[in-house]
Amino acid sequence: MTDSKQGQDGSDREVTEHQDSVSQRRDAAFDRVPPDATPKSDGGPHARRTRGGQAEGGGTDGGGHDLVSQRRAERTDITQRIQASKQIANMQEPRRLNRDDLNERRIIYPESPDRNLVNRFRQLRTQLLEVSNTENFSLVVTSATQGAGSTFMSINLAAAFAFDQSKTALLIDCNLRNPGLHSLLDIMPDAGLTDFIEDPDYDIGRIIYPTGIPRLRLIPAGSRRESPSEFFTSWRMEEFVHAVRERYPDRFIILDTASIADSPDARILTELCDYSMLVVPHGRCTNEQIENAVGGLDPNKFVGAILNA
Repeated sequence: MTDSKQGQDGSDREVTEHQDSVSQRRDAAFDRVPPDATPKSDGGPHARRTRGGQAEGGGTDGGGHDLVSQRRAERTDITQRIQASKQIANMQEPRRLNRDDLNERRIIYPESPDRNLVNRFRQLRTQLLEVSNTENFSLVVTSATQGAGSTFMSINLAAAFAFDQSKTALLIDCNLRNPGLHSLLDIMPDAGLTDFIEDPDYDIGRIIYPTGIPRLRLIPAGSRRESPSEFFTSWRMEEFVHAVRERYPDRFIILDTASIADSPDARILTELCDYSMLVVPHGRCTNEQIENAVGGLDPNKFVGAILNA
C-alpha cells in the first residue's frame, strides 16, 4: 500500500513543479499546553475512545459474552494497527526536500541544527499526545490575529508527528481565502479541498499530495474562495474529516485556518475536529484580542495557546 502516484484511495499525487517564494517564519516560544480540560467520563473530546462499544478501561455489563466481544474487538484493533504500520512503512516519497530546503523554509527535521526549535515542537507533540491518550486526533490551528504564524506552527507540528516512523501526519490547508502551504512546500496542485467538497464523486486520494517530508502529506486548499464558510458547514466537510481520519488509524491531522479574528472558519471547523489551538504573536496582541480569540473557541476542545515570538 503506497502513498505515491497511486494511493490506496485512488492517487496521492506526485508533484514536480516548484515555486520560489518562501515566507520567512518566526521563532516559536511555547506556553504549556494545559492538562485535560474535560473529565474523561463526560463524553467530551478528551474522553477515551471506545472499542467494541465500550469505553477503554470500563467494565462489562453482560458477563462472559461481553468479555469475549471486547477481546475480539481488541484483537481486531491490534490487527488494524499492524496493517497500518505496514502501510506506513511502504509509503513512498516521489521527491525529498533536502536539508537546505527545510532550513530555508524553517521546517524542522530530526537532524536539524536548531535543536531548541526541534525540542520545543517535540515537547508540544508529547503534551498533545497526553491530552489525547496517545490516540490519533484532528487539531485546528488558528491565530489571534492575521500574520501570527499559524502556518509556521501547523507545518512544524505536523513534521514533529511525522518524526515517528510508526505514525503519519496530514496537513490540511483550510485557509481558502489566502492558501499558502502548497507554495511553502513547492507543490503545484491541480486539485484540493474545495474540489472534494463540491463533487460527491471525487476521490479523496486525488487531493492528497506527498510533501517531500517522510510520512507527511498535504491536502491543499483548492480554488481560492472569498466565502469559504459554506464549504465548511456542508455535510461533505463532515464526511471529509471522517474520511481522512480513518485513512490510517495512526495519522495525526492538522488543519491550518485563517485567523479567528478575521473569519468564522476556525469556530466552524472546531465543531468537526477533536481539538483547537491558538497561536498568539508575541507583543502584537492586546489582552482583549487574546480573550476574544479564546472566547470564540469551544472550551472543551481548546488545548492551549502558543506564543510565537
